[in-house]
Amino acid sequence: MPVLEIDLLDETNKLLDEDKQLVENILQFAAGYLKIDEGTELSLTFTTNEGIREINREYRNKDQATDVISFALEEMGEGETEIDWADFDLETPKMLGDIIISTEKAEEQAKDYGHTKARELGFLAVHGLLHLLGYDHMEPDEEKIMFGLQKEVLDAYGLER
Repeated sequence: MPVLEIDLLDETNKLLDEDKQLVENILQFAAGYLKIDEGTELSLTFTTNEGIREINREYRNKDQATDVISFALEEMGEGETEIDWADFDLETPKMLGDIIISTEKAEEQAKDYGHTKARELGFLAVHGLLHLLGYDHMEPDEEKIMFGLQKEVLDAYGLER
């Protein structure tokens, strides 16, 4: 049984079914590998460079296309009050957040790095998932941890460069 409930949207209408399936399989594998609770939800959107550029501009004040953006729902924003959901008797699934991947940027980077588009999509999906789980790479020590775990998951899955 899958660990994650993935709401997948292909805004490009160009992604091959096997690429979508590979990314879903990698995310499911990563979820099991990282011991994410069963029934955890996330949304995964594939978009264009222009689509991700608009999101990057609106939410990160960076007017450029990027490869992947993640929005973690449990990440505290400035001025927000933390809610301890354990105080409530709710049977709701955990929602990690949103991963948005530019398929055009994935194709560009796959060519630049000399590997397949499928490998790049898998890499970006795991990268986005780790961000949803609270990992970051703003500082050298954080980057070492996050990128090490990312490589570990991809290698364990068998998706190598």
